[in-house]
Amino acid sequence: MRLGLALGYWGRGPNPGHLALAQEAERLGYASVWTAESWGSDAFTPLTWIAAHTSRILLGTGIAQMAARTPTATAMHALTLDHLSGGRMLLGLGLSGPQVVEGWYGRPFPRSPLTATREYVEVIRQVLARQAPVTLAGRFHSLPYDGPDGTGLGKPLKPITHPLRSSLPVLLGAEGPKNIAQTTRIADGWLPLYWSPERTDVYEASLTDLRNGFMIAPMARAQVCDDVAEGLLPVKAMLGFYIGGMGHAARNFHADLMARMGYEKEARRIQELFLQGRRAEAVHAVPDAFADEISLVGPRERIADRLAAWRAGPVTDLLVTAPDPHTLRVLAELNG
Repeated sequence: MRLGLALGYWGRGPNPGHLALAQEAERLGYASVWTAESWGSDAFTPLTWIAAHTSRILLGTGIAQMAARTPTATAMHALTLDHLSGGRMLLGLGLSGPQVVEGWYGRPFPRSPLTATREYVEVIRQVLARQAPVTLAGRFHSLPYDGPDGTGLGKPLKPITHPLRSSLPVLLGAEGPKNIAQTTRIADGWLPLYWSPERTDVYEASLTDLRNGFMIAPMARAQVCDDVAEGLLPVKAMLGFYIGGMGHAARNFHADLMARMGYEKEARRIQELFLQGRRAEAVHAVPDAFADEISLVGPRERIADRLAAWRAGPVTDLLVTAPDPHTLRVLAELNG
């Protein structure tokens, strides 16, 4: 199992320690570093900055939102950064949810997410292959554009720039069982939002017949500390926000996933509290047990014991959100 560093997206402004963490992760032998986006900082620009200040570590978007860019624009970002970094790019993509897609990007959330994802990946594959002009008679992505408000003058094009790698890896953030199953067929890897080594049966039916080299790369908060309860507070804060606020009361993919993992009553309570504006109570309502099983928090010995369970399963890459270099070093030592 390889280690990666997940830096996430910015809050109020850029984190001044992120570059140093990425450089330390490279020095310690971490395989990859990942950046994200929500409705603030983008995923590609910080990753390019990191690329310019490192030399070996792989560079992943975890995740770039499909609604933010057309598939050809995303492919342009990926092939450009792949060239500039010497072939270190990993393209992680996700649909996000209706609130962000429609509220921030001003686009309709696709009524058939599986089809929209499949078409998006197909266009990117064509761009990277550069075997012919890109064409797709898609339901959500048509190239050339053939809508009723178009001019009819669109011309199929190949990228001017020759991609460095036609095999540039594409990974998908997927939560629902059908979406995960499709990911194993059309992508090179899967970026689970929550992963519990105690509940791998939740995903078992979707992960049959995995191809050789297929990446399973969940993110997990990691922190070496003496007080487990205190160390879990950032995990609970994240869960309270995602489960309570990152989606509508009637359609929240994160809450649905928590429910499938055995915490349905708790997930609905978190939603209820958050949507009532009682955010502190929503965070408090996150079960310590759930926060604990999807993270690596506590003294070195405790993390060592729990890390063994992660290594025993199908995870190929553990992407850790670690707040300090000491935690990065301890994980590198424990992972061998």
